Amino acid sequence: MSRLGTLGARLYRGEAGYDFVAKRFLWYGVSILITIIAVAGFFIRGLNMGIEFEGGAVFTTPKTETSVSQAQEVAEEASGHQAIVQELGSGKLRIQVSSIETQQSDKVKTALAEELNVDAKDINDQLVGPSWGEQIANKAWQGLAIFMVLVVIYLAIAFEWRMALAALVALIHDLTITVGVYTIVGFEVTPGTVIGLLTILGYSLYDTVVVFDGLKESTKDITKQTGFTYREAANRSLNGTLVRSINTSVVALLPVAGLLFIGGGVLGGGMLNDIALSLFVGLAAGAYSSIFIATPLVVDFKERDPAIQAHNKRVAARRASDARSAARGEKGPGGHEDGPGAAVEDDDPEDDPRAPQPAGQGVVGPPRGEGRRQQPVSRQRGRGRPSGSRGGRSGGKRR
Repeated sequence: MSRLGTLGARLYRGEAGYDFVAKRFLWYGVSILITIIAVAGFFIRGLNMGIEFEGGAVFTTPKTETSVSQAQEVAEEASGHQAIVQELGSGKLRIQVSSIETQQSDKVKTALAEELNVDAKDINDQLVGPSWGEQIANKAWQGLAIFMVLVVIYLAIAFEWRMALAALVALIHDLTITVGVYTIVGFEVTPGTVIGLLTILGYSLYDTVVVFDGLKESTKDITKQTGFTYREAANRSLNGTLVRSINTSVVALLPVAGLLFIGGGVLGGGMLNDIALSLFVGLAAGAYSSIFIATPLVVDFKERDPAIQAHNKRVAARRASDARSAARGEKGPGGHEDGPGAAVEDDDPEDDPRAPQPAGQGVVGPPRGEGRRQQPVSRQRGRGRPSGSRGGRSGGKRR
């Protein structure tokens, strides 16, 4: 078995682990810092909205030797607006000019044809009105809001409202980080970006549900024992699903990284950049939030429950009692040599062969309704002293 597989098995059995929950305030601080940077970038630089949302024209030229800077200069002079030029595969150019009307679009197309020395019919142009982009943006926000509501309802029914609230916070966390990266990098926001955002929300939710399912199973009837607290059970459950979460995240990130760095960077696929960046950042943020944010938040919410607080006090009292017994060299509760915090069931002294028997009595009387049977004499008190009538002797004085 590989080292990773061995580590995963040890984590699942509880033989090894990392206390994620104890360091939750560190993870919270990191997330808050990233969120502040993302929000600041959004208000300072803003998002680079595509023509699908702001309106404008897109020109795709045939193969040409004209440089990107030359094509950008010609488009900006002809339109009077800022132009974005991307070099596509096979020497083609994609020129985008925002907030222009049909007449301006025709003027830019003619100027580009003269600069490239090609026929204007060979330049593919696409004009998008601002009203259509506004409708697309409104539909995207409506779909996002409906998705969030359905997520909360589903998790509240399948698990509980605390887990639903923690999952909602994790999803907002992932969205904020992804939008912040877009503001810093300056990538264009297109319908492909919206598709990528909705995709990462679904993936992040899947990863969170996997972790919550293990948490629900490991904390079932937790108040009926005094061996461990809810926080300890949650941390053990998180360690048990840690390797699975990492493996699924890495497998999902590899093809997305290929789209982003090879398809978008090397081959120059403009649309690939839009969707690949949101997927890459969102998948990484989703894996992080499922492990470091969602489960610690559930623990914080649950520890406000009076039943969990009372259970934690019982566990602490049990461990204090075990520690005092261990300091005196005594056995744990029930006659077992268990360490502090071990879950021990109540034992019946009559069924325990180690339980002391009354002195001077070698035969134990039968229970009601049963025949008389002999029991082993206790080794703790019966050794080295008379234990009953034997050879005309009794437990009293010799005659």
